[in-house]
Formats: sequence, structure tokens, C-alpha cells
Amino acid sequence: MSRRDDATRLGHMLDHAREILTLMRGKALQDLERDRVLELAVTRLLAIVGEAAGHVSEKCRADHPEIPWAEIRGMRNIVIHVYDEVDLVQVWRTVERDLPPLVAALERVLR
Repeated sequence: MSRRDDATRLGHMLDHAREILTLMRGKALQDLERDRVLELAVTRLLAIVGEAAGHVSEKCRADHPEIPWAEIRGMRNIVIHVYDEVDLVQVWRTVERDLPPLVAALERVLR
């Protein structure tokens, strides 16, 4: 995969992670639990972030160990394959704890 393709995939990851943060701004875990449309949107966007991460080249992933590639793909696998038992507390923690530093790291990589 070329550097441009990696940049495209990293851009997709960044755009969708930012979109999750925008959707969740000012919201609490209870909002995610009560609003089915919000839940579906956030889990779908997490799946896209993980899918894009899976298409980033091995070289790019090796060049950027600060990005938790395996964890990102793991979350994608959970929301896709364990769709009927997704733990919204874990989704919430991911959004609150993991996405802001991921966005910052992706912004640095794409500069």
C-alpha cells in the first residue's frame, strides 16, 4: 500500500473518530444507553475507525507504535462480531478515554 493510501486511511480514522467525539459532546453514558440511534451511530463509526486501521500498511503501523492498532481493530471486531452483546460501558470508556489521544496522535501523524 502506498503512503497516499495510508494517509487516506489515517484520514478516515481521524474523521470518524472526530465525528464520534462531536456526537458524544455533552452526553453521558446514560444518553448512549437510552438513545438507540446514538448507540448505532457511535458503534458504526467505531467499526469504520477499526476497519480503516486494518487497511493501514504494516510499515505505517510499525512507524507509529503510539497508535494502539490492535486495540482499535479489537473494538471493531467487538462491535461487528459481538453486535448483540456490545458493552456500552466499554464503548463509553473508549470514547471518553481512548478517542481524544487517538485523534491527537492521528493529527500529528498526518501533519
